[in-house]
Parts: sequence; structure tokens; C-alpha cells
Amino acid sequence: MPVQRYAVVGGGIIGTAVARRLLAQRPGSVVTVLEKEGRLAAHQTGRNSGVVHAGLYYEPGSLKATLCRRGVALLKEFCAERGLPYDEIGKVLVALDGAEEQRLGAIAERARANGVPGVRVIGRAELQELEPHVAGIAALHSPTTAIVDYVAVTEQLAADARAAGATIRTGFEVAGLRHAGGEVVVASTSGEEVVVDRVVLCAGLQVDRLARLAGDDDAPRIVPFRGEYYALTPEKRALVNGLVYPVPDPRYPFLGVHLTPRVDGEVLVGPNAVLALAREGYRWRDVSPAELAAIARFAGFRRFARQHWRTGLAEMRGSLSKRAYTAAARRYVPELTVEDMVPATAGIRAQALESDGSLVDDFRITRRGAVVAVRNAPSPAATSSLAIAEHLVDVLLTEDPES
Repeated sequence: MPVQRYAVVGGGIIGTAVARRLLAQRPGSVVTVLEKEGRLAAHQTGRNSGVVHAGLYYEPGSLKATLCRRGVALLKEFCAERGLPYDEIGKVLVALDGAEEQRLGAIAERARANGVPGVRVIGRAELQELEPHVAGIAALHSPTTAIVDYVAVTEQLAADARAAGATIRTGFEVAGLRHAGGEVVVASTSGEEVVVDRVVLCAGLQVDRLARLAGDDDAPRIVPFRGEYYALTPEKRALVNGLVYPVPDPRYPFLGVHLTPRVDGEVLVGPNAVLALAREGYRWRDVSPAELAAIARFAGFRRFARQHWRTGLAEMRGSLSKRAYTAAARRYVPELTVEDMVPATAGIRAQALESDGSLVDDFRITRRGAVVAVRNAPSPAATSSLAIAEHLVDVLLTEDPES
């Protein structure tokens, strides 16, 4: 049997995990990771809060629920084996009123159905013991929710893949994908071509565009939502001991402003969720008229915007006003002031949107012949990355009934 050649497009945590898994399952294969930036983990992987999600929110039996719980176990083991930080600092979902308190029970039931250990609803007194500076009438406590350094994890995954024989190429921006006989030709913007037998698209913010080049469906489309963060000044970091989150609003997919300690000692406040003006628009001044026009033309986005415009305006207000942003955080930590927070790195969530305006909630993986695409992988994708890699490689190595 001839040696199989694989290209993995995207050098984030999922792409490097897939390369590593491929070579574990098919030793001796030719595996090439193609990353358009000059370094790995340049976008979603390197610009998130570093939380290892326990699996509290996700529909039992969904890919998110299954792969998150499997991913937590794999990630914890991987970090222990490689000497990487993995700190179970715990998490509280803080209820500020009776309506939010009522929602805690349903979230706890879902978490237990997903196999999350130690989850329980606690009252005001116990919340104060865990988080003396946090306001709230009750909370859901998840003691095993953890934090890691996802860039360090990605670099170690890449090192493992290289040691097993993978080639990792940075500065290779994919401009074309075409099927040629039984092969796939991957062309770069510079005109270089890489010829392989199978391709995995782990391209995050660009994945829908590349999937269409491979003959996949037009929808879902990626719509970029920027998440802006502040960081607490060093003298205020002790205001929280673990992760402090709001009770999620079931009508909206984003979790709201929360407080997140990181393994380097920093404490992030955020993120919000505002429409980015470019797929990689990390600042208000990063604008792509062509990408904005494409979003505006997409019927799914117009339907989404009509439904959620009030929430969008509220998020924009927090983006443009530090005082408004601080007020959102002060609901949970009343001692915070505007002077206690300094701007931090923003990230962008690659959120897939259907043509009917609905957000794709679960992970979405599609296949067109020799090309497998990760069409939707927002949070908890980093947590789930090693399990997603197992799943993707199983899909990739299964013969396509249409081929």
C-alpha cells in the first residue's frame, strides 16, 4: 500500500492535535501542517482565556458534551506527562436574583448528565467562603474546572507531531483546493502547490471559505465576534480566587463578562461579544470592506441581526465605554473600579451561522470526498482539542461512501 499523504490546514491547537493523532494512528504517513501565519496558535488558540471547561452547559449526547468530557481527561493527562501547568482552581456561576437562581438547578442537572464531577448548588454563605469579594445570592460550584496555557499545549503537540515525522510549515496561506483524480492539490497564495491524498481543514475563522473551495456547502458561514478583555491591575488580582461567571442567558450563545485567573497570575475580565469588522479584526480600526459586505449580503446574518439587535447594541456600548464595561463586572465584584482594569488582548470567536439566522450550537464536522472540514468549533474547542482530533482522524480514515 502506498504511503498516505495528509495536509492539515491550520496551526492552532486542533490542527496540531490532528497531526499528532494521525501519525499515532498511521505511523510513516506523510503529514504536513499548513499555517498561514508566521507562528502557531496565532488566532483563537492564542487569544482565549485559557479555561478548561468541565462541560456544564452542553446538551447531553451532543458532540460538545461528549468531546469536552473526553477532552478534559486527555488534556489533564497530557499536561501532567509534559510538565505543563494544569490548575483546577474551580468555577462559580453566580446568581444575582431569584430567576437566575432557579436556572442553576437545570444547569447542575445537565452537568451531572455529562459526567462533571462534584457539581453542586451553593448558597450565599458558602459562596462568600469561596469568593469573599463576589456578590450573589447563590451559585453553581464546579470544583474541577481548570486553567492551562493553550499556546504551550499547542507547541508541545507540534513538537510531538514533528518527532513522529510531521512537517509544520508556517507562512503558507491556502488560496485554492482542487480535486485531481484521487488526489487533492492545495495551492498557496504564492503559487506553490502541495499534493496530498486527504485534507483536514482546521482553519477557524477562514474554514467556511476553504470548505467551499473543496466543494462543501455554502452554509454555515463564519461570522466573527470580537471578545474584548480587560485585565485587573496586580494589586487587585486577589479579589477572586477562582473563575467567576454569570449564569448563562439561554437566549444568547455567549457567556457574558466574567473574571478569569490565568496560569501566569493575570486575571482577565471579559469578554464581551461585538461583531468584528474583519475576520481577524481584533481592533475597531481593523476593517475589511469586502468581508463586511459579504456578511451583510448573507441572509442568515440579516435574520440574526433582526433578532438580536438589542443585545448587539448593549455589547457595543460596553465596547466603547470602559465605565459601562466596568459596571458589568461590578455586578459580580462590587469593589472593582474603572482604575482597577487595564486593556488586554482581544480574541475573535469564529461562530458558524445558518442561513435561517440560527447559530450553530454544536461542533460541526463535514466531509466532501477526501476533505474533512471543522465547520464550527467555538468554545469548548480548546478544551476538547485532543478528543476532537481523535474524532476527526476516525472520520478521515473511514472510507467515504461517496468516493
